[in-house]
Amino acid sequence: MFNLQGKVALVTGARRGMGRTHALLLAKQGAKVVITDVDLAECEIVADEVRTAGGDVACFKMDVSNKADVENVFDQVIAKYGRLDILVNNAGIYQSKAFLEMTEVEWDRTIDINLKGYFFCAQRAAKEMAKNKWGRIVNIASIASGGVGIGIAGGAHYTASKGGIIGMTETLAVELAPLGINVNAIGPGAIDTPMADPKQMPAGMLDAILAGVPLKRMGRPEEVSAAVVFLVSDEASYVTGATLYVDGGWLSA
Repeated sequence: MFNLQGKVALVTGARRGMGRTHALLLAKQGAKVVITDVDLAECEIVADEVRTAGGDVACFKMDVSNKADVENVFDQVIAKYGRLDILVNNAGIYQSKAFLEMTEVEWDRTIDINLKGYFFCAQRAAKEMAKNKWGRIVNIASIASGGVGIGIAGGAHYTASKGGIIGMTETLAVELAPLGINVNAIGPGAIDTPMADPKQMPAGMLDAILAGVPLKRMGRPEEVSAAVVFLVSDEASYVTGATLYVDGGWLSA
C-alpha cells in the first residue's frame, strides 16, 4: 500500500519539524522528493538524511511568499524531473502577538507565507499536474483554523491564514477535480515540533493543552506525515476537499 514509485513530490518548509518527516516518509514510499526552504543549509541536512536512507532528493532555496522565487524553483524542478505529481504545502510561521498590538507588517508577513505562499505553489503545481491528469495537493492547516471551537489568543493572523487554507482547499478540490487533481488539508493538533516547543511555552500552557487531548500527549511529526502519505496515494483516490485532523481526539473531547 501507499506505493509512490515514479511520483515526484515537492515539500515546502522542509528543513525541520513536519516538513522534514514529510520528505523522509514520502521518499521511503518511493517518491522522488524535492525539498525547499528559505534556509538552504538546513534543507541540505535533511536532503542528506533522505539520501542516507536511499531516497532520491533535490534541494532548493525558496521563499513561498515570493512568486518569482516560486516560479524559478518550479521551473528547475520540471527541468530536472519533467513532471510534478505531489505538492505538500507545509511552510508556515507562527509568532504570537496580541491583537490590539499587532502591526500591519506582522499581519501581512503571516498571511503572505501561510496563505499567499500556498496559493502561489498550488497554482503552479496544478498547471503541471494537469498535463498528466493526475495530481495530489495537501495543504497543512491547523486545528486552530476557525469554525471548530479552537481559538488561540495572540494568533489572529495565524488562525486567519489557516482558516483561509481550508476554504481554499475546498474550492480547489471542486475546480481541479476535472483535471484529475485531488486537494485536501490536514489540521494538526498539538505536535512536538520546533514551532510548538513546550520549552518556549508559558508556564502551564502545555498541561492546559493536554488536558483537552484524550490521548494526553503531543503528537509526533511522523504521525502527521503518515496522513500526508495516505492523502497523496492512490488509496485516497476518492478523497478530495477534506480536512483530516490529526489531533489526538482534541476536537472530539
